[in-house]
Amino acid sequence: AKPGRSGRHRAIAPVQGPTTQDHRGITIIATLEKMLAPMEASEKIDRMIAGLTDWRGKTFAAVRKAVLAADRGIVEEWKWMGSPVWSCDGMIAVADAHKAKVKITFAYGARLADPDKLFNADDKGNTRRAIDFAEGHKVNGPALKRLVRAAIAHNQGKSKKKAPAKGKKA
Repeated sequence: AKPGRSGRHRAIAPVQGPTTQDHRGITIIATLEKMLAPMEASEKIDRMIAGLTDWRGKTFAAVRKAVLAADRGIVEEWKWMGSPVWSCDGMIAVADAHKAKVKITFAYGARLADPDKLFNADDKGNTRRAIDFAEGHKVNGPALKRLVRAAIAHNQGKSKKKAPAKGKKA
């Protein structure tokens, strides 16, 4: 016999707490089942924000609240190795917490009007624009909501252009 193996099975203590049975009839502890289930994007974002215990967590939460308040059709996603992404008829924005800032980058920000002058990052490309929130920088919720709504309108305009005309085949 191999050392440490007696060939006998050890008795397992009775299961404590709420249980369920899987399709094979195996008893599963409900909390374990929840832990093993894939997390929804919103849960991952909740955890990410909870892990930011300094000013970045509060700032990120305020950005997220304003984005989601802009339209009930916004979907949260978790992409690119851990980045929150918000979409509605196409991608709106991606956000990340960096060491000295919280950044939200609008996918088509260069095509959006910014009357409140929120875009402040150094990215001057042809497509994206970003807002950097440094420590002490307050999130202007109403202005951010307007910008998100403009991004949604841009996405909806793009999808209408792609749709074939009535009566014609694509």
